[in-house]
Formats: sequence, structure tokens, C-alpha cells
Amino acid sequence: MKTIIKTENAPAPIGPYNQAVLYNNTLYSSGQIAINPKTNQLVTDTIENETTMVMENLKAVLNAAGMTFENVVKASIFISDMHNFSKINAVYATYFKDETAPARETVEVANLPKFVNVEISVIAIK
Repeated sequence: MKTIIKTENAPAPIGPYNQAVLYNNTLYSSGQIAINPKTNQLVTDTIENETTMVMENLKAVLNAAGMTFENVVKASIFISDMHNFSKINAVYATYFKDETAPARETVEVANLPKFVNVEISVIAIK
């Protein structure tokens, strides 16, 4: 059964998609960028703050589905500049335990929505 996940604690979709879809016990999140859901403003002052906002948005979506980062089995990270990888990775790592961290890919892309520096999506299982 397909369930749409919505929360006011993460940015509202700006197109024909949802924050996440829960199908059976698997959650598929849309990519999150660093929009502060309280102000609707981008957080791009530093790559660390931007990545933290992205992760907090993902956390809100996971929580809305009754999950945590422990449920994440796969993450996809899209970045606009591979030179930011180590800083993004350092923030990302604080949300996972090394021994239970998910599978992941990190890909450099030409552009991201709103020309942000990082976008992350996850797949999680209850």
C-alpha cells in the first residue's frame, strides 16, 4: 500500500512530487536541499550549515514516517563541487553510526535545484 508522507518540518514540494512515499515498509524520500522549512529561505552561508539543513530536513521526513537514520539503507548525494566532498561527508557522518551506515553514492553534477551545493535523498526500511 502506498502512503504519501508529508510534514511541515521539511520544505514543501515545489512541483508534482511528495516529500516521501512509503510503500509497504520501504520509504523513498525525494531529494532534500537546504531550505529552512520555518523561513522558506535557503541556508547556504557555509557548506557545513547547508549540509546540516539538508540532513535535518531528511530527519524530519524520516520522523514523519516513524523512522530514524538507523532505518536508512541507501543514500544518494548530489554535489555541485567535488572539492566540498570532505566537508559534506564530515557533517553527513554525524547522522550515522559507522557500523550501520547505509550504502551510498556521491555524484558531482552540473547544477542542482535553486543552484544549491548539495542534495540528498534516502531509501529507508521499517
